[in-house]
Amino acid sequence: MSAQKNALSDLEKGSKQLILVGGKGGVGKTTCAAAIALHMAESGKRTLILSSDPTPSLSDIFEITVGPRETPIPHCTNLTALEISAEIVREKWKDRFGREIYDVVSSFADLDYDFVLDYVGSAPGIEEEYMLYFIMELVREGKYDLVVWDTAPAGHTLRLLHLPEIFLRHLEGATKFYLNLYSYLERARDAVKLKKGKKSFLEIISGWQALSNEIAAFIRDERLTEYIVVTIPEALGVKQTERIIQDFDAHGLPVHHLIINHCIEQADCAFHQARKEMQAHYIRLLTEEYGERLHLTLLPLFPYEIKGTERIKKASDILFR
Repeated sequence: MSAQKNALSDLEKGSKQLILVGGKGGVGKTTCAAAIALHMAESGKRTLILSSDPTPSLSDIFEITVGPRETPIPHCTNLTALEISAEIVREKWKDRFGREIYDVVSSFADLDYDFVLDYVGSAPGIEEEYMLYFIMELVREGKYDLVVWDTAPAGHTLRLLHLPEIFLRHLEGATKFYLNLYSYLERARDAVKLKKGKKSFLEIISGWQALSNEIAAFIRDERLTEYIVVTIPEALGVKQTERIIQDFDAHGLPVHHLIINHCIEQADCAFHQARKEMQAHYIRLLTEEYGERLHLTLLPLFPYEIKGTERIKKASDILFR
């Protein structure tokens, strides 16, 4: 079975609200995400392309300054870009949950508000959990028909997508700990006014658990979410792709598309002929392994950088032709 060159066209007809583009570093995720977002915008969908990479490159590929504010792409109707940093996510988390967290902690001790939030906000998983919440809210608020998420390199993204269940396990342990603590202190409630705090804390924990369950359901919903893995036809790319897809399968995350990038189509010298033969071997391996269950799409190696909307559109036309 040969790789298909128009397999992404089914995305135009579907009702997906979030497309996540992932893969190991250096395989061209941003190029593919930009090409997909541009095509969807041109087909009439109000589209946001979002980067959560610690070193985002949407500004580079679109040749404009994007940054942490929603920025319309010039001369591209329906297309907006956003680069979201860890610092911005942390500030948004404080705005959303800061007061209720402080109310809980301050029932135990008189501590500075900013100190409490900085300390709690540095806990493992908080930032990633809120990143997912932030993206879910972007999708649900209805301002955009589609969000295309250009993710960080594979390891970071996989950890992020596992967070809802890890976060839930942490909350279950935390709930038991604080219930035991409250039980102990309740005997001294006349001296320590925790009655209100107890109710508030349990309500907050319950709300966080519900939110984490909601996020987990959202990222697993095949009606709304599409996962696209990008790779290159080389040994490291193939091995990393195997691990990514196995991990996605293990956590119930729906992967339907695999883009094989940087493919040499025409060899005009001995060097490129050797590279093309090497790539053919790995394309065959990927096709044999995934051809029956995934849509495989080939994207050629271009002789120039993909920068600016005209060149992005050339990549887009190949992906969707």
